[in-house]
Amino acid sequence: MRKLIILALMAATAMPSAASAQSAGEVRRSARDVREEQRDLQQARRTGDRGEIRRERRDVRDARQEYREDRRDYRQDRRQNRRDDWRGYRNQNRSVYARGNWNAPFRYRTFGIGATLGRNYYAPRYYISDPYRYRLPAAGRNLRWIRHYDDVLLVNVRTGRVVNVIRNFYW
Repeated sequence: MRKLIILALMAATAMPSAASAQSAGEVRRSARDVREEQRDLQQARRTGDRGEIRRERRDVRDARQEYREDRRDYRQDRRQNRRDDWRGYRNQNRSVYARGNWNAPFRYRTFGIGATLGRNYYAPRYYISDPYRYRLPAAGRNLRWIRHYDDVLLVNVRTGRVVNVIRNFYW
C-alpha cells in the first residue's frame, strides 16, 4: 500500500504544471498561502530559533514561487481565451465575417504593431462601428478598430500608431 501511495504522489508531481489551467480561486489560495507562511516566519523570528527561521524563510520563498507560477499560468490562460474568443465565433458564423464588396481607395499594405499610419488610413469611415458584433476585445481610450482590406487594426487615433493587428480577419 505504501508503494502505491508513493507511486501516485510521484505521478502527480511529474505532471507539468503549465498543462493545468489555473483558476482565480487557485491564485487567491496561493496568495493566502504566502501570507500564512510570512506569519509563520514572523512567529519564528519572535521565538529566535535560527533553524526554525531558516526553514520558514525557505517556506516563504517556495510559497512566493508557487504564487508567481500560478498567477503567470492564470494570466496566460486568460490571454489565450480572450485571443480565441472571436475565432470560434467566426468559424460558426461565417456570414458575419463575409468579406463583401469592400475596397479602400489605396493599395493594400501590410502593417505591423508599432507602425504609424497616415490620417487617411484610419479615417472615421474605416472604423468598425460595432466591434462587439465580431467578438473583438474592447478598445481602450483613444483606440479604434480599423478595417484595412481583410485585416483589422487597433489604432491609437491620436497618434496613428498601430497597437494590434489581426490578419485575414474577414473571409
